[in-house]
Amino acid sequence: MSEQLPGLNLIAAPGERRATLEIAREIERRGFAEIQVSSSYGNLSQCLGLAFATGQIPFATAIAPIYAQTVDEFAHGAAYLHEVSGGRFRFGIGIAHAPSHQRMGVTAGKPLGDTREFVARLRGYESQVGGLPPVILATLRKRMIALAGEIGDGIVFANGSRSHMVESLGALPASRRADVNFYIGNRIRTCIADDVGEAKAVLRRTMQNYVLLPNYRNYWKEAGYADEMTGIEAALAAGRDHEVSKYLTDRWLADCTLFGPAAQVRDGLEAWRAAGITSPVLVPLSPDGSQTTALRTVFEAFAG
Repeated sequence: MSEQLPGLNLIAAPGERRATLEIAREIERRGFAEIQVSSSYGNLSQCLGLAFATGQIPFATAIAPIYAQTVDEFAHGAAYLHEVSGGRFRFGIGIAHAPSHQRMGVTAGKPLGDTREFVARLRGYESQVGGLPPVILATLRKRMIALAGEIGDGIVFANGSRSHMVESLGALPASRRADVNFYIGNRIRTCIADDVGEAKAVLRRTMQNYVLLPNYRNYWKEAGYADEMTGIEAALAAGRDHEVSKYLTDRWLADCTLFGPAAQVRDGLEAWRAAGITSPVLVPLSPDGSQTTALRTVFEAFAG
C-alpha cells in the first residue's frame, strides 16, 4: 500500500454540521491527504468551518457551480478562505448539471466558454482581494481537460473511467502532467464490504443518478461503453426507467468505482494512481446509507 493516504469526501448534512467538524479533525489526525466537499448543502460554508476546525490538511470544493453566485462574491469568498486557512484551500469549480441548474434557477451557457470567462473574471480580482487559491476545473471530456491545462491549476474528475484515463490525460500538455503542483484528482465512489454483491448494489444505486445525465453518458461512450450507454438511452426513451440498472455492468462498475474487501479497495486505489490520478479522493458509501459508517470503514481499511 502507498504511504500516502487518499483524500476523502465529507458532507455536512443538516443537523450534522457540528459533528462533521469533529470528523474532519479525525480525518486530519489519521493523515488523509485532503478533504473535499461536494456541492450539496453549501460547500463554501462548510469549507469555512474546515478552515478553522483543522490546522494542516488541505480542503476543497468539488465543486462550486460557477452559476451559483456572482464572480465578485466567489472571488472575495475564495480569497478569504485562502488567507485564513494559510493556503490550504483549493477552489474547485465546474458547470454542474441540469438538475442543479434547475434547483438554482439559472440558465447555463456553453460549458467551455462560460468556464473560460469565469476564470478570467475571477483572476481579475486577484490584486483587489489579496490573492486567490488554486483554481481546479471539473473535467470529464478532452476539451475541458485541455482548457484546464491552459487556464487552471488542476483538474478533478468525478466517476472517471480508469481504463480511459491515460487517453484522457493525454489532452493535457506534457508540462502540466509533469508539474507536481498541477492537481490531478478523481472522485471515486467507494464501498468497502466483504459482501461484494452488496457493495456493488450500493454503487449501482448511486451511479444510476449519473447515467441519467447526457454529458456523463457521452463521456462513457467515449471511454468504451457505447453499448451500455445506448441501451440506457433506449430504455429511457421508451419510458422503461426500471431497466437502466441492467446496463450498469460489472465491467463498467469496476472501471469507475471501488468496491469489495479492504485489500481489494487498496489495490484498486494503487491502480488509479498508476493510471495517472495523483490525487485520488474516495467518496465513501455504506449499505446502511450512513456517511459515518462509510468513513469508519475507510478509517479501518487504511489504519496503520
